[in-house]
Amino acid sequence: MSAPLYALRGIEAAYNGASVLHVPKLNIPRGSILGLAGHNGSGKSTLLKLLGFLLEPTAGVLEFEGRVVDRAAMSAGHLLRRRAVLLGQDTCLLKRSVAANVAYGLRLRGLPAPDELLAGALALVGLDYADFGQRSWRQLSGGEARRVALAARLVLNPAALLLDEPTTGLDRASVQHVQRAVLAARKAHGATLVIVSHDTDWLKSCADTLLTLEDGRIIG
Repeated sequence: MSAPLYALRGIEAAYNGASVLHVPKLNIPRGSILGLAGHNGSGKSTLLKLLGFLLEPTAGVLEFEGRVVDRAAMSAGHLLRRRAVLLGQDTCLLKRSVAANVAYGLRLRGLPAPDELLAGALALVGLDYADFGQRSWRQLSGGEARRVALAARLVLNPAALLLDEPTTGLDRASVQHVQRAVLAARKAHGATLVIVSHDTDWLKSCADTLLTLEDGRIIG
């Protein structure tokens, strides 16, 4: 049996000295889809930031791909940051075309960004490259902007894709596109996904496992 993509042991996280997350043990298998539910302030987003190497735990051991993640690995320029990609709750697009937004992460990594690759990422979220590729970010609805932001993460083929409330504010059609994109990312590239959502019915429809957090602890 292969090692889990993530292994957490005795993890603690705190803000301003106050403990906000306590995870004695959690394994996240490779290629799995984990759903995280819970009320606001339960620790879901904090756990995502920790898994995305954007937040350093105050105690415990975090392993990724069988290796302990140390302070150096948490630095912004570390290659590990390219293996786990987070889409936060706020949709922030660059003030440029849709194609340029989707290509940005690739170009930042010094990778080619051919039209076919960008078109494939947009197709995963239900947007046609011929129609949307050259549109300005200003011409997008809120739902379209959210889907473009997701395409910009999918095109990177990360080992872990971390999504914080990816369906908030989306209409039913867009929600279905997000679900298809999530499942396609796993099927096509073996990605591991961790998804935070208040929509537990939607989470159950796409996640292998659903965990609930309360007061920074996993309760079920």
